[in-house]
Amino acid sequence: MNLDALAEGLKALGCPPEKCREMAAQLDKRATQLSQIKGTTYESAMKHLLSLMQKGWSAQARGL
Repeated sequence: MNLDALAEGLKALGCPPEKCREMAAQLDKRATQLSQIKGTTYESAMKHLLSLMQKGWSAQARGL
């Protein structure tokens, strides 16, 4: 995964700009771990993680 592209995607989802690069690296590592543990694809694991993050940022923006 291209971490710069992932960081830009995170920014579009609402990640604070100063955290995007660090978060991209963490997500890449965790998606690899999840795909190995659960026997799924890296893409499936990444999609799951991004969905969770998007929901969290959305709730935070609404003050929940």
